[in-house]
Amino acid sequence: MPDRPLTESLKQIRSLPNQRWQIYPQQTQLAQKLAEQTNLSPIISQLLINRGIETPKAAQEFLEPESLVLPSPLEEFPDLAISIELLENAIASQTKIAICGDYDADGMTSTALLLRSLRTLGAQVDYAIPSRMHEGYGINKRIVEEFHTEGVGLILTVDNGISAFEPVARARELGLAVIITDHHDIPQKLPPANAILNPKLIAESSPYRGVAGVGVAYILAVSLAQQLGETKGLIRPMLALFTLGTIADLAPLTGVNRRWVKRGLQHLPKSNLAGVQALIQVAGVQARGDEPADEKTPNPKSKIQNSKSLKPEDIGFRLGPRINAIGRIGNPQTVIELLTTDDMGLALERAMQCEQINISRQQMCEQIEQEAIAVVETLHVTSLQQDRVLVVVQPNWHHGVIGIVASRLVERYGVPVFIGTYEDEQHIRGSARGIPEFDVFAALEYCHDLLGKYGGHKAAGGFSLAAENLQTLRSRLIEFANGCLEPQHLKPLLKIDAEISLNQINHELYQQLNALHPCGIDNPDPVFWTPNVKVIEQQIVGKGHIKLTIAQTIDGQQYRIKAIAWRWRDYFHLPSWLDVAYKLRENNFNGNTTIELELVGARLPIQVQEFFVSPPTSSSTTFEYNQRKYTCGFYKNGLAAELRIKNPEGKVLAMQPGQLNGLLGTNRQDAKQVDISQPQYDSIIQAALQALSLPSAEL
Repeated sequence: MPDRPLTESLKQIRSLPNQRWQIYPQQTQLAQKLAEQTNLSPIISQLLINRGIETPKAAQEFLEPESLVLPSPLEEFPDLAISIELLENAIASQTKIAICGDYDADGMTSTALLLRSLRTLGAQVDYAIPSRMHEGYGINKRIVEEFHTEGVGLILTVDNGISAFEPVARARELGLAVIITDHHDIPQKLPPANAILNPKLIAESSPYRGVAGVGVAYILAVSLAQQLGETKGLIRPMLALFTLGTIADLAPLTGVNRRWVKRGLQHLPKSNLAGVQALIQVAGVQARGDEPADEKTPNPKSKIQNSKSLKPEDIGFRLGPRINAIGRIGNPQTVIELLTTDDMGLALERAMQCEQINISRQQMCEQIEQEAIAVVETLHVTSLQQDRVLVVVQPNWHHGVIGIVASRLVERYGVPVFIGTYEDEQHIRGSARGIPEFDVFAALEYCHDLLGKYGGHKAAGGFSLAAENLQTLRSRLIEFANGCLEPQHLKPLLKIDAEISLNQINHELYQQLNALHPCGIDNPDPVFWTPNVKVIEQQIVGKGHIKLTIAQTIDGQQYRIKAIAWRWRDYFHLPSWLDVAYKLRENNFNGNTTIELELVGARLPIQVQEFFVSPPTSSSTTFEYNQRKYTCGFYKNGLAAELRIKNPEGKVLAMQPGQLNGLLGTNRQDAKQVDISQPQYDSIIQAALQALSLPSAEL
């Protein structure tokens, strides 16, 4: 029996994550059949089915990516042969090659990869990366003119260039050859380059379709080395840089990305690249504890060389942020030197610079996030349901980190976020982050006449505009958002794989999940949920995280497990009874290894007994949900009370304690059973419970 009254639990509804849960349907028979055919456990089979893998052949290719038969990249990328020929001729004639990179982790690892490989192959090559502060993303006319003055004959863009029509046209006017390697979305008009390598231009079914900018660079470098017959000693260093860039750029871990990243994660700990070893050492990636990886104190004594393999989170939360921080608020040359030097002393020096810059980046993000939240709560929060998009622009924010803040605002408010800062009184530069049902690049295209430069893809983008266009841009984005988003979309979507009980969580299950690694975009870490657990203890630790112990009683026996909820300070104290959604994590401390939970979601249990045993003093009320009026109340039905919610058409949703199904209809005889854990029912139930709590004197 819950030990906290209903009204106290209902107080907490406003301080729990604002989420919509999407629980995959459990296909028991199909999972059992796949398990028998593949010698996997039914739970792993269910996870594969959730990821669209339903046959033994597909399962084998996914679980053993080395078994995948790859087509030649020369067959997939129409301009790859031309690109190799241009580079081969430039190397033979000692024509100057210049790489134009980008200042994010993808762009910097791509630049380093091609610098190392081309120099090893005998090319005369240098690089330039545009200033984030003064020029923004992508190759520009200044860089082209500078290359021409320096006697460059061939320009090679990495992770940019697909939208750079005018700079590329200028390069061709000046007699320079141009190879574009990029992975961003294709504009309406392609630049007049000699060759363009972009996975968005090849078949969607191609295993190369999901590569990031560093993936395109890797394909080009390997293909060139193979053409020249000089692959010895080249592949592994390039694979290390490919792995760093692919994970840091959040590229999908499917197709060749999965195959090469899995291989790269095994090689990274023993990489012969001084920069990779220095970064691993400074970041202390082997340490495990209760702090998020990018907030841990560095462990210079890390024995990472003894580790069999890294995991994507080691890069995503530790190595990647230290590289990205330089591109955001530092000088990209620091990272290029880190990843191209063979001098361990210089590498450690550059890695420590990355470390210090990342600490500054964290502090800057925290400050801007708090300022942004204050602006939203003051000016925008009441209109989010109508606007369906958030546009926040303030002076004096560093545009190098506002993209991170945009992601945090999406997580907090559940709407697409366009965030910007003034470069001067007349100009604004911004970043955008989306939600699954919203295409950021399409939104920017919809507003193209109001913008200066812009680019990106479905999930994220960047843009600039004249300050005088800000209000018109906000109106246009609201118009676009209202055309593609429904009210139910305006909560962060949490996809949940399966329900399990706490007594099923053990080392054996955790080891089984390793078969799915590496996890990341398009192959997420499995998320499980457990209903109606009791919070035994909880405390704030570190920089606003909740450390807690939860318990579940099964057949009279209580099972306890520790959990961590990153950045959940706003939700402290959690209610005593919860449905929790989580990932499994291994915690190594003082030589002991335990399995713990990383909470990613929590909600009040629908079936908490006290909701019904001790209903509120006011047993019925009206409330508004999605701009419609409903009535709701607690009513006796036999020995127990049940919650009933009536819509304007007279349909009633009724549910009783301990049941995951409810009745929906105009009368009980003809009502149909519905799963009340599904988002469309869960959201309205939570709204009704909150409405019922408001008149209570205890609130």
